[in-house]
Amino acid sequence: MTSSPASDDLLPDDGLERIEALAAALAADAGAFVIDQLEREVLVEYKADARGKENTGDPVSEVDRNVEALLRERVAAEFPAHIVVGEEDATQPSEEAEYVWVLDPVDGTSNFVNGFPLFAVSVGVLRHGRPVVGAVWCATTHALHPGVYHAHEGGPLRLDGREVSPERATKVKRALAAAPGGSSAGTRSWDHRVTGSMAIEGAYVAAGVFAAAPFWVPKIWDVAGAIPLIRAAGREAWTRDGHGWKPFERFEAPDRLPHGVKEERAPSLRDWRGAILVGTAEGVELLKQRSTKPPLWRRALGVKS
Repeated sequence: MTSSPASDDLLPDDGLERIEALAAALAADAGAFVIDQLEREVLVEYKADARGKENTGDPVSEVDRNVEALLRERVAAEFPAHIVVGEEDATQPSEEAEYVWVLDPVDGTSNFVNGFPLFAVSVGVLRHGRPVVGAVWCATTHALHPGVYHAHEGGPLRLDGREVSPERATKVKRALAAAPGGSSAGTRSWDHRVTGSMAIEGAYVAAGVFAAAPFWVPKIWDVAGAIPLIRAAGREAWTRDGHGWKPFERFEAPDRLPHGVKEERAPSLRDWRGAILVGTAEGVELLKQRSTKPPLWRRALGVKS
């Protein structure tokens, strides 16, 4: 996707605030719907892997699909010119799309269908690929209740409308950091926790629960909603290409289709893959020092060495 001029990166505050208000309301309504479904039997299916076989580690429920349909309908009613990209619908946005809403209707579906109470609804809004608004409903927050973390570029981080600081009142000598996929017990600076939801981990970095989180091969809907929160909290997001780590700026369509995609078409923004590190300046620096390039990461980004 062609980068826009720097002057296009910011919208007037009232425009961003209007988008943020809708994103937060959608995330809250979707979260309430998800909670309501916990009281009944939920139909669960499993997506196919690159070989076309059922991947029992990648479930999708009827709730995922219903929530995404609800969110799409509401966005279309309020902003009919905006494009919507979601995990469960294979919409391919054009390069000319100015505003793209990126939806993850239930991030942490395995947790949800098994009753493990860490899952999220993530709503991110991009302008020319740059994340400018984010809203992440979490089944539990640092305030010990469900809620929506939300922010727009240039504004503060909020939880259900109230400003949130990532600084904790309690000072500790060992922090916590996310470890997607599992890891050893920790580092010299923190202990690891695995939540099963990248959206929650990103939101917790913004809220100061986690010092850092590495996302090696996320898809765009895994992280688009959290990045504006992380920036609003004064924390950092870095990405890596074939030349090294650099501050994350925007999502772009890749030069080629990701590994395992068998369609014959041009790559789109939906096909974005990339390693992203988020956290405090010190936390991100430690992750960069410890970073490796596992085969899946190299394959996803096309890095050969």
